[in-house]
Amino acid sequence: MFFEKYETGQRISKREYEAALPALRVKLLHAQEELRKRDFPVLIVISGVDASGKGEIVNLLHEWMDPRFLPTHAFDRPDETERERPRFWRYWRALPPKGRIGIFFSSWYTHPILDRVKGGMKKRAFEAELDAIRRMERLLTDDGMLLLKFWFHMSKDDQRKRLKKLEADPETRWRVTPVDWENYSLYDKFIRVCERVAVRTGTPAAPWRVVEAVDRRLQALTVGRTILEELTARLKARPAQKAPQAVTTARRVPDRLGALDLSRELGAKKYENRLARWQGRLNRLVRKAKAKNRSCVLVFEGWDAAGKGGAIRRVTGALDARDYRIVPIAAPTEEERAHHYLWRFWRHLPDGGQVLIFDRSWYGRVMVERVEGFARPEEWSRAYAEIRDFERQLVDFGYVLVKFFMHIDSDEQMRRFKEREETPWKRFKITEEDYRNRAKQPQYRAAINEMFERTHLPEAPWTLVEANDKRHARVKILKTICKRLKDALK
Repeated sequence: MFFEKYETGQRISKREYEAALPALRVKLLHAQEELRKRDFPVLIVISGVDASGKGEIVNLLHEWMDPRFLPTHAFDRPDETERERPRFWRYWRALPPKGRIGIFFSSWYTHPILDRVKGGMKKRAFEAELDAIRRMERLLTDDGMLLLKFWFHMSKDDQRKRLKKLEADPETRWRVTPVDWENYSLYDKFIRVCERVAVRTGTPAAPWRVVEAVDRRLQALTVGRTILEELTARLKARPAQKAPQAVTTARRVPDRLGALDLSRELGAKKYENRLARWQGRLNRLVRKAKAKNRSCVLVFEGWDAAGKGGAIRRVTGALDARDYRIVPIAAPTEEERAHHYLWRFWRHLPDGGQVLIFDRSWYGRVMVERVEGFARPEEWSRAYAEIRDFERQLVDFGYVLVKFFMHIDSDEQMRRFKEREETPWKRFKITEEDYRNRAKQPQYRAAINEMFERTHLPEAPWTLVEANDKRHARVKILKTICKRLKDALK
C-alpha cells in the first residue's frame, strides 16, 4: 500500500529537537522576510488522519514564523453564502498574494474524501473532483505558486493509541469526539480513498509530502525543514523574464469578424417597439430565474466605442436595481496583480438569483495583455484552457453564462471617437489609449478571432454582435439573453 512505507516508527530525542530548533526558526523567518520581496506566493496544504497533530503543526508554524504574514484558513462544510457559488469560490478568495505564505488547514481535498468514504459519492464523481483539483493546482503552479502539500500519516494502531491517550487526559479529552472514533472505525476505507487521492493528485509541480506523525518532535522538524528547503530553493531560482515586447503572431483561424454583416440596422420606430417588448420579457425571465435561485453572468467585450455601455444600460433598464451588479474591468490594481489573473473575477461571482455584468472580462488576458506584451507568450497561451475550465465550472454550477463581442468597422469607430471629442459630456470616454489601440487593430483582430476559435464552447458560446447600428445591437443582445435564460429555465 502507498502509505505503508512511511510507517517507520522513527523518533528523535528532546535534546536533538531543542538543538535543531533555534537555527531552523531563524532561517524560516529570514526566508519568510525574503519572500515578501518576491513575486510568487506560497500555499501550505495540511491534511492527514485524525489525531495526527495537524492543528499542533499549524500552531507551531505560527510560533516559528511571523504570524502577521501567515494567514490560516480552515474550511468546514460550506455555509449558505458558499453553497450559492461554485465550489472553488471560497478557496480562490483565500489564496495568498505574491510575497506571502498561506495555510489551508482542511482544503479542497477534505470534503471529496469525506463524501467518498461516508457520503456515498460515486467513483465517477469522485474522479471528476480529483481532475478538477489537479487542474486547479496546475493553474496555480503554472502561475508561479509554490504549493506544499503535507499528509500526516499514522497506522491504524498508532491512531487508536493516540486517541486513547488524548481521551485519558482531562486536559486533552476535548480533542476527541464521537466523529473521531467513527472515522477510526472507517480507517481502512479512508486509507484506500486517500491513497487514490495521493496517486491522482501528486504531480511533479505539487507532490504530496507524507510525514509520519507518530513522533511529534520529528514531525514538526520534518515539516519546518521541508518548508525551508523548498522555499529557499525557489528564492534562489532565477526569476522568469518579463516579456520585452508585444506578441502578435496568431494561429490561422477563420475570420469570424469579417463574416459579420455590419450593414444591419433597425429603424427608430421598430427599435422603440422591440426594445420595450424584449425588456419586458427579460424582466419576467430574470424574476423567474431569481425564484429558482438561478444566476446569470453576462460578459461584454468589443472594440473601443462599440457601444458596450449603451447596451448594458438597456439590459439594466429592464431589471430591478437590487437584482443586478455591474463590474467594470480596467487595468488590474496592485492587489489584483498580486494574484492569479482569474482571482479578481472569481471573487465577484454572484449569489443565487443575481445578474452579474462584466464590462470587459477575463478575456483581456488573450487580447490586451497578449497584444500589448503584458503577458508572456506561455502565459496567454495557457490562458485559453484556463478560461475554458473556469467557464465550465460556472455553467456546471448552474450559472447562465452569456458572452458578447460587439463589432464595428474602422470608419464607424473613428466617427464615434470624433463625436465623443466634440460632445462635452462624452469627452471623458475618449483617451490617447483608444487611439493607440486603434493603431494595432490588425494584431487585435487576429487575437480576437483566435479567442473565438479557442473559447467558443457549446455550453458557453460567443454571440458576435453587428454594432455599427446601435439600435440593432441592443435589441439583438436583449433577445439573446432572453433566449439563453428561457432555454436554461426549461
